[in-house]
Amino acid sequence: MGETVDGLTGTEIDQALTQIGVPDVSPGITKRHRIFNALASHQQRHGHGKSLVAFINKTMAPVRYRNEGVLHARRMAELNEVLIYAGLAVNGKGDVVRLKSGAASTLDEAARHGGDFRSQLRGRGIHRRVLDYCTDELLQKNNFHAMLEASKSIPAHLREVAGVQGDGATLADKTLSPGKGPLVAINDGVSDSDRAEQAGFANLVKGILGMYRNLTAHEPRLHREVTDDELLEALTMMSMVHRRLDTARRAPAS
Repeated sequence: MGETVDGLTGTEIDQALTQIGVPDVSPGITKRHRIFNALASHQQRHGHGKSLVAFINKTMAPVRYRNEGVLHARRMAELNEVLIYAGLAVNGKGDVVRLKSGAASTLDEAARHGGDFRSQLRGRGIHRRVLDYCTDELLQKNNFHAMLEASKSIPAHLREVAGVQGDGATLADKTLSPGKGPLVAINDGVSDSDRAEQAGFANLVKGILGMYRNLTAHEPRLHREVTDDELLEALTMMSMVHRRLDTARRAPAS
């Protein structure tokens, strides 16, 4: 946050400290030292680190980055590479949250997901629903379970759009298969091409759920290494499914 080029400005630091009620004990010095001195002094005086959390929450609030989404994503990723050592992370809302997976204990655990992979995820525009389901696993570089958790986002989205319960291939058949008319339609369904696309989409969803969601089918693969490229391809495919569901229409149940 105090980085020379892309860090907070002096004015932004002053505003954030004022808003969280932390005195600026050394104004005018290098930004990173200014932030550290203010927060460390407050922590020593009060015996807890709430001021640090409040500072991050305030300066990472998405409303501050309305026209700077890339900067927000970069700061969030770089903060998370440090916060993961305490079992914490900044989520998409700019809030510091505790990771279910706990703290990282090695450099590899914390940093293996830095650099190019983060850039590729941002560049591919991975759907927010996918990332909501696998952020912990991405931070911990647990690629196989990141794919597993991300795949759970698809039936959840499908249930939301269709307004029905179910899971797996049964849910996909119930809501997407053309038949006499799908419950969730991704197109107008008036031509042979429309119906072929609808059937293909239903099969795609069933394929994703069968490949990544079905733990029993994947028992032999639990210890197989999943590369970053394979994970990126899987998350991209799941994102495409979500985007089609974003624009799908729900038909009345027959």
